[in-house]
Amino acid sequence: MLRTTKSRVLATAVAAVIAAGVLSPVVAQAHGGGSHQAEPTVVLVHGAFADSSGWNDVVQRLQNHGYPVVAAANPLRSVAADARTVRSIIDSIDGPVVLVGHSYAGNVISAAATGEKNVKALVYVAAFLPDTGESAGELSNKFPGSTLAATLQQVPVAGGGTDLYIDQAKFPQQFAADVPVRKAKLLAVSQRPVDAAALAEPATGVPAWRSIASYDLIPGADRNIPPAAQYWMAKRARAKVVSVPGASHLVLASHPGVTAELIERAARETK
Repeated sequence: MLRTTKSRVLATAVAAVIAAGVLSPVVAQAHGGGSHQAEPTVVLVHGAFADSSGWNDVVQRLQNHGYPVVAAANPLRSVAADARTVRSIIDSIDGPVVLVGHSYAGNVISAAATGEKNVKALVYVAAFLPDTGESAGELSNKFPGSTLAATLQQVPVAGGGTDLYIDQAKFPQQFAADVPVRKAKLLAVSQRPVDAAALAEPATGVPAWRSIASYDLIPGADRNIPPAAQYWMAKRARAKVVSVPGASHLVLASHPGVTAELIERAARETK
């Protein structure tokens, strides 16, 4: 009885706080509670084997330059479901959005932004730009060079399905070869798995890059998605490309300045 009473009191208190406007939705956090916003909101979406903290150094640079930022938690369960999650964040923001996706999240933002009129630019970071019917797995194997498959560990999920992780011992070289080793090892431990089915899931509908200005940051030493595949996708999408020679798949962590500069360029050029 005591536990039930405490739960009711807590629920009542939370409801009162929300009603009073103390707990703000994403839109208020991003836009200062409805005040005039000079810059678009940047929505960052992490890919497989990562989490939102990978964007930290990029976030700091963007915030220092006056950009409101939301780092979305990508569920990594399926392209369609993940896109719905990101779309709900986009819909909560009052004003223009620059939508950024790393790796597998390229599939997600290509679906999430379709029909979203406030998304002014798409920025792909070592990412997939799929067309209708294409999957991440198919695109990563379109050109030789990916060594990801040999580093993966499979973990069966209760109720069906399989989660994929990168072997922690292999993570630094495979995913983050130009990130300091000590940091790369921490990222290996905190990586989030992707459902194997998501990597094989074909894109449906018309991809957003067909109608929204696109930018692409391509690392020259990517071992997950071959650079040749990234250039091929970027050319097809008529994306504006910035290359980073020698950079790993986790270019957003090893070159946060270059990453932030491209995002800001996209924001300026699509105002």
